[in-house]
Order: sequence, then C-alpha cells, then structure tokens
Amino acid sequence: MALPSELYRPSLGLLTDFYQLTMAYAAWKEGLADQEAVFHLHFRKHPFKGGFTVAAGMAPALDLLTQLRFSEEDLAFLGGITDSGGGRMFERGFLEYLKGLEVRCDVDGVPEGTVVFPQEPLLRVQGPIIPCMLLETPLLNVVNFQTLIASKAARICLATGGEPVLEFGLRRAQGIDGALSASRAAYLGGVAATSNTLAGRLYGIPVRGTHAHSWVMLFDDELSAFESYADALPSNCVFLVDTYDSLEGVNHAIQVGRTLREHGRELVGIRLDSGDLAYLSIEARKRLDAAGFEKAAILATNDLDEHIISSLKEQGARVNVWGVGTRLATAFEEPALGGVYKLSAVREPRGPWKYRIKLSEQAGKVSTPGILQVRRYEDAEGQFVADMIYDETRTAAAPATIVDPFDLTRRRVLRPELAGHDLLVPMVRSGKVLPLPTLEESRRHAQTQLGRFHAGVKRFVHPHQFPVGLELSLFEFKTRLILEARGHAA
Repeated sequence: MALPSELYRPSLGLLTDFYQLTMAYAAWKEGLADQEAVFHLHFRKHPFKGGFTVAAGMAPALDLLTQLRFSEEDLAFLGGITDSGGGRMFERGFLEYLKGLEVRCDVDGVPEGTVVFPQEPLLRVQGPIIPCMLLETPLLNVVNFQTLIASKAARICLATGGEPVLEFGLRRAQGIDGALSASRAAYLGGVAATSNTLAGRLYGIPVRGTHAHSWVMLFDDELSAFESYADALPSNCVFLVDTYDSLEGVNHAIQVGRTLREHGRELVGIRLDSGDLAYLSIEARKRLDAAGFEKAAILATNDLDEHIISSLKEQGARVNVWGVGTRLATAFEEPALGGVYKLSAVREPRGPWKYRIKLSEQAGKVSTPGILQVRRYEDAEGQFVADMIYDETRTAAAPATIVDPFDLTRRRVLRPELAGHDLLVPMVRSGKVLPLPTLEESRRHAQTQLGRFHAGVKRFVHPHQFPVGLELSLFEFKTRLILEARGHAA
C-alpha cells in the first residue's frame, strides 16, 4: 500500500490563508518568533443535527505537517507580493527564515475513529508561534472535511443496521483530493468498500463496482448485455436492472443466473438505481427466491442517505447492500464542519504560561484557556457516561465536577468509582510523527467507540445530549478571565 505522503509530494508551504503569513511576518519582525504557544482544534456543534461526531483526518494532516516547506518558487512568489504602498510585503530576511523553517511542534490528538463532542479539543499543537500559526489552515482543511465525512458514513452505516455500505461518490466529489479524502474518511466511518480505485491503491480500501447503464445500451437488448457481461466476468455478476424495466430486468438477471449456475458460477446480485426502491426490492426478492437465488444480493443506489435508508427499511425494503454516493462524499446537507483553531496559552522560552481567552457575544465562540485534555468516563459495564475537559497544568477537583460550558446551572458530579482515560495522546514530538494506528485499526476503533454509547446519542432525530463539561476549577478560572477581560471584578 502506498504511503499517504504520495499526495503531498509538492511543496505545500503556501497551502494556508494569507493572513497566517502576514501574522508570521509580524511575529518575526517584532522578535516574537521564539515565543511558544498552545493552540487547540475543536468544533462548535455536531454536523447533521446529530448527537455524535467521528474524528478523522489526523494521520493525513500530520503527514502534511511533516512535508510542510517553502520551495524557491514559493519564496519567489512571496517576494513579489507588494503592499498597499507599492513596496515589498515581506523582507528578504523573513523569506530566508521561511526557507530554513522546521516545524518542530508537539501535537497531541484523539485517535482517528474516536467519537467526539463540541468544545473538546481534537488536536493540541504546542511549539514556536510561527509554525503553530502556519499549521492552522492546513490542519483545519484536512480534519474538518474528513471528520465530517466519517461522521456521515457512521450515520449511514447505523441506518443500514450492519448491512454493507459501498461508497460510490467519486464522480460527485469536490475534486480529486476531495474524492480521495471522502473515500478514506467514509471507510474509517464504517463503509465496506469504495468505487474509487485510486483510493483503493493509496489506502488499501476494498474496491467494488458493477456496470453502468451504458453497458446495457451498448447492446440491442438487455438480455444480450447481461449475457456478454457474464461471459467476461462470470464471478462479478451484479446486474443493473433498471435501464428499461426493473422487474423485467430482474427476470433477465435470473435467466443469465441459471446459465452461470450450469457452469459452476453464481449470480452475485442485482442493482436497483431508480423507482420505488421499497416496492421493487420486495418484488425482486420474491422473484429471485422463487428461482432459487436466495443468496443473490439486492444492491440499491439512487441518492441515498441515512434518512432515506431508514424510511426504506421501515417500508420493508429487501435491500441488503447499499450504494451511497453524492450524499456521502459531499456531506450534502451540511457541507462543512465548523472546526476552529484557537490560541489558549503563550510563554517566553522556558517561562511560565500566560493563558489567553477569546471573547464573543455568542457563548459558543468563547474559547477555553489552558493546556487542555479530555477525560472520558465509563461505568462498570464499559458504557461511556461523560467527558470532562480539564487543564493539564491545573489540579482537578476531587470528586470531579463538570459544568456545561453553555449553561452554568447544568452540573454533574462524577462518581469516584467511574473509570476514566484521557483522549488526547502523543502524535508528534519535535516535528516527528510517532507511530499511528493503521486505517483498519482506526475503522475498528470507530465501531468499538460507537458501540459503547447509549443508543439515544446515535438517534437521528432529537438525539440525546451526551454529558460534556469543563472541570469545575477550569470553569471557574475561565469565568474569572472573562470577567477580568470585560472589566468586571472576578
């Protein structure tokens, strides 16, 4: 299997918003380059009006981090940018600084496949201020999208009740990188295979495919098309039956299936791509079973998502393989995860930390100061019961009390007997990526995680709100900083 770094061979130092570079220049110019900073990447609300989110994209994001550099062409481009007065935006000394820049940061993060919640840090980046600034946009770009798609995939797989989902979104995805990222994240989120052959090679994802309507239309009649396909690929016969008449297409598939059986092969299944999928799948199942093809699968496609799949299953649809494309690979109804990257602490080299907080008129946009960690608690049966966000540099109260960051009246005392473990683990030290789980391991981790949450958290309509809160002393510290910043006595 090829390494993900194949995607990031070119210089990608300029894959950032321009204001990151102007801030970096100002920091260099003002002698702040040696200051150390801590940033946290988190999101503010679940996508798809859901009750959970599946973290994804950490491995490729960190792979990108190790490849971050500025080529001579990059530096020449930056050197040619002018300011509003017509002068050079960046001094030559700064360009030389960028030429030799090494991203010697430490990164801690939640393992891919971890179920996460709003306000919880997914990544914590610590290091010199300039590389920390330059990492903001690329980290958000990768983690936001892959987390979004992994979450959508997990929802779709929950809707099928364990029946396999195939990701067919390549042709509708947002460009080449979007398609590859979607295939990877969808597999992590639970899909069984992809139609994206390049993603199969790069990431080791199983690839699957049938045939298109054009194959049937190439022939004078549907039966001849099926017969010819079976002759070429006798062990891969999933026939698309809706080119002309779906149920007549099922009859033709059965006819070719009998011929396959005579030669020691089996009809793998049929595919429905239009019409009333509930009715057609029920009728197709009857015909296939009556003809002795009880094991032949019925694959359904046609703009499916978790809501449509749930509705079809409620109607008794006899589909047992689901092909999902556009609404998965594009996240359709919610095209972006609202992930943000916020500064929470700064210090001079080897000096004490100074905590920083961002205020807002919106409570959800007020940042949390500190060097943050998330501890997940579970009961004696291994079910997750609560998450606590705390500051590693501050002493947590015992027994632990958590406070809802959006409602100070909502508090919960966590019983001392609850077992807990920290979610953020070391991923990068001094710019070197530590061994990370494989994609297969992350996929299994996602399934294990989802199985340890109450069903209400995974409900599609009005899901249960999993308890997540700030540790009491951190909440009180944050409140004091807010009051001080607003000119009030703490």
